Amino acid sequence: MGSESKKQIHEFEPVFNQESKILILGTFPSVKSREMGFFYGHPQNRFWKVIAKLTDSEVPNTIEEKKDLLLRNKIAIWDVIAQCDIIGSSDSSIKNVVPADIGRVLNNSNINKVFANGNTAKKLYDKYILPKLGTEIEGLPSTSPANAGYSLERLLESWGRIKEFL
Repeated sequence: MGSESKKQIHEFEPVFNQESKILILGTFPSVKSREMGFFYGHPQNRFWKVIAKLTDSEVPNTIEEKKDLLLRNKIAIWDVIAQCDIIGSSDSSIKNVVPADIGRVLNNSNINKVFANGNTAKKLYDKYILPKLGTEIEGLPSTSPANAGYSLERLLESWGRIKEFL
């Protein structure tokens, strides 16, 4: 595990369709997610548990099950960053950001609310994308294992907000 900053490109597509009503943005895929080729791949990340609980669904295991869970519940997901230099999975090491084309999702769906999964995602969105799109987003506490201060219960309480827009 080197501590060298390395240019990384986001290699998987956003999950959304025309019915999607909310968009949840992360920062950039972790090493585990990049290896797996899909969002929130780290086994300790609570994203899938939170979404499953809020939609009264089973926790999905496969990429297909995850996509199905999201689309069935009108939830779109993507990340703020398309490309950056990053050390491992460390959001705080991110630099040389190329933002993702969030407008592509917004223009091809029924999104009426955008949320950030964590403070870093919101800060990066506000810095790189808000000036171009003009769409304000709401920050939610990160589901990352790095956010250990938030229990699953606390996350569910905060993330319950998304149900108002589905």
